[in-house]
Amino acid sequence: MTEYDTLAAALGAGGWAHVDLDLTGVTSKPGFMDRCARALDLPDHFGRNWDALADCLADLSWAPPARGRLIVLRGWRDYAQAAPHDWSIAQEVFTEAVERGRGTDSPLRAVLALG
Repeated sequence: MTEYDTLAAALGAGGWAHVDLDLTGVTSKPGFMDRCARALDLPDHFGRNWDALADCLADLSWAPPARGRLIVLRGWRDYAQAAPHDWSIAQEVFTEAVERGRGTDSPLRAVLALG
């Protein structure tokens, strides 16, 4: 069992959903959007752009119910180096989604894995 499996099991026991967003090898915005679409299981109408990602994270009615959600972004350094401007936008999108979720019945958290 990996550390991510252990984390997912612990979160699941508390009613939280865990998403492992592995960005290893991603160096472009289309690649980033594809990984987000797959990992987050975004709806078919997801437009693969920043506004669409922000909209999907702001309104999680498309996602299965959960007490909360934790997105662990790992392997992100390749993308941050290859596309620093887009990486900055991605961080803003996730930060704003986390802020919007504060104080709700189903908060969203996002963390950057360092190892």
